[in-house]
Amino acid sequence: MGEERTGEGNSVTLKRITGSWFDFYHCNPYEGDCWNATTQQFTAEDWYLKLKEMAEAGMDTLILLHVALHGKAFYPSEVLTWRWDTVCPDPLEAVLDAGDRLGLSIYVGLGFFTTPIMGPHSTYGDKSGLRDKIAEELSARYGHHASFVGWYFPSEAAIIRYFEDEYIAYANEFANVCRKFGPQKVLIAPYGTRSVVNDRRFVDQIRSLEVDYIAYQDEIGVNRTTFEAADETFARLREVHDQAGKPLWADVEIFKFAGKVLHPAPFERVRRQLEIVSKHVDKVLCYQYLGMMNKPGSPVHAGHETSVKLYEDYMNWVRQQGLL
Repeated sequence: MGEERTGEGNSVTLKRITGSWFDFYHCNPYEGDCWNATTQQFTAEDWYLKLKEMAEAGMDTLILLHVALHGKAFYPSEVLTWRWDTVCPDPLEAVLDAGDRLGLSIYVGLGFFTTPIMGPHSTYGDKSGLRDKIAEELSARYGHHASFVGWYFPSEAAIIRYFEDEYIAYANEFANVCRKFGPQKVLIAPYGTRSVVNDRRFVDQIRSLEVDYIAYQDEIGVNRTTFEAADETFARLREVHDQAGKPLWADVEIFKFAGKVLHPAPFERVRRQLEIVSKHVDKVLCYQYLGMMNKPGSPVHAGHETSVKLYEDYMNWVRQQGLL
């Protein structure tokens, strides 16, 4: 079965999740409390098993949130000499090798090189002097991997009706730097989605953005919108992207907050989210499988115990709908 199916008795084309973010250590230690300690202990084989689990759940696209955090690299770097203490000596090599073996497309996150990791970056982009050097290093070191298809810019654009012009300039400049080294594709995932407008200025902004894919956060998990408002928002985005001639992706938040910690959302809520974005987008990504879903009995369980139930409920729905 394919990744989408038109529901009987209505015109809604349901889509399954075909991509997800993941990380070696979540950038917010509170939010990632349920899996950070586990992934630090993963071996290369563990990373293969986790990515295999994700592929078996229907994922063909994975986005690594970042390759460095707070001035320390997750891979053997000559640009950043400080390293994160992980059991796997090179987790980036491990996941790209796994991606090669599993036929996955992986976007590698470029950002969070120093502290603070966000703040003004959402308006102006990450203008760290390290970014170009690290892009060049990653291309030279890992560019031979077939799974390494593109770059992700984790400094999320803050949309307040429109993108900031300075962010567009940053994204375009950095995208061209990355393409000079290769690979060629670029993905961003802005927030503030609920405020977008369908007018000439926004259409022109989408046309001017020299990135390949924009996966808009649905903002349900962070409690910034409602189902009804999200439906209207993605309908506007569909019209905008059609006018701009650009594909439209969604970033579906499958988490909820337990205090400051990310826990799996109940599937009934996730189902509603998928039904909404399915009507409007070309591809559905989620934030994020790692930590929020785990196959029952997984030898590489990472996340809250309720992640097993979300996995089971989601996979049952996917099979019932003939989506996998």
